[in-house]
Amino acid sequence: MRIDAHQHFWIFNAERDAWITDDMAAIQRNFLPTDLAPLLKENGMDGVIAVQASQSVEETQFLVDLSTMYAMVKGVVGWVDLQADDVEQQLEQFSQHRIIKGFRHVIEAEDDPDFLVRPAFLRGIAALTKFKYTYDLLIRPRHYASTLACVAQHPNQKFVLDHMAKPNIRSGEFTAWAAFIEKLAAFPNVYCKVSGLLTEAHWSQWMLADFKPYVQHAIACFGKERVMFGTDWPVCTLAGSYADVVRVATDNLSDFSAAERDAFWGGNAASFYNV
Repeated sequence: MRIDAHQHFWIFNAERDAWITDDMAAIQRNFLPTDLAPLLKENGMDGVIAVQASQSVEETQFLVDLSTMYAMVKGVVGWVDLQADDVEQQLEQFSQHRIIKGFRHVIEAEDDPDFLVRPAFLRGIAALTKFKYTYDLLIRPRHYASTLACVAQHPNQKFVLDHMAKPNIRSGEFTAWAAFIEKLAAFPNVYCKVSGLLTEAHWSQWMLADFKPYVQHAIACFGKERVMFGTDWPVCTLAGSYADVVRVATDNLSDFSAAERDAFWGGNAASFYNV
């Protein structure tokens, strides 16, 4: 099974989706499974992991509802208030929906560099471990240290790094990012999504070579058994097509065996998300 391990659906709401700014006007509209279906077919993909794009319980239910109508949705990464006193009760209720595989908080939008190590948040991560849910790490450089500290405190929690921690490919910054990736990959319970890279490069001027040092470093650090393909569709369309994202990934698989390619294109995601 070939799985796009990271994409989004939404019915656009300008107030709720304020993160989609005017320079992203091309995606200030609805994106639903019917829009994605032909792209999956054209690129030989069998299904997707639908990831939350807004921070509400309603968002989680929206993705669950879509999964009941569209077989392409193989798993849901929803949102829950991990700092809530009743987070365990909420997770207990969510557990009736087997399609929910894990949760995410948009840490990159948090100014606090130590958000991930707030006591209430750490309790929330512990609750995810108890209920065998995954956690997607969406971070910026200011969160590097707290990410490492958070992961270190939860050796039994399954984590996956979204978008390779969004390296600044546009500016060519590499050293600090590479050092962080090496440290994070040392934790065997952390996986990495090769996803969301087009929008970290020059949107209209990128070349395949721009991505190679970053992707190769991530693969070298995490190993071929802990990396997975994702697109970040429809956000990726700001800088290229679905096929372009596939092309960037394919360009970095020349030394993968057939089995390792199968794992990258879906097997690792299926294992991580228990699809």
